[in-house]
Amino acid sequence: MALKTVPELVAEARANVRCVDAPTAKAEMANNQGILVDVREPGEAAAKAAKGAINIPRGVLEMKIGELCASADQPIYIHCATGGRAALAAEQLLRMGYTQVTALACGVDQVCGTF
Repeated sequence: MALKTVPELVAEARANVRCVDAPTAKAEMANNQGILVDVREPGEAAAKAAKGAINIPRGVLEMKIGELCASADQPIYIHCATGGRAALAAEQLLRMGYTQVTALACGVDQVCGTF
């Protein structure tokens, strides 16, 4: 069996999760009390952060998300620098049992410019 590349893993994740752009996410969050989770590393988030985003790095997401979202149906919107980590993180949250997970399929500049 051949090893999968990161782009292949991200493409598979994007096919399995709901992906939207930042304006769509912001409009939905105005009506559904969704939360915005930034899965970038703390240094990345400190350098440029979207207003209202909660930083939970991808490497500890599974351990920390329960502190923020106890309900499986809490709308969760995930962003990163380019959309790749967001798609992978969203796929993992779906595996954990969260049902209202959306990845932002855009870069951090669009996210920060929208929120």
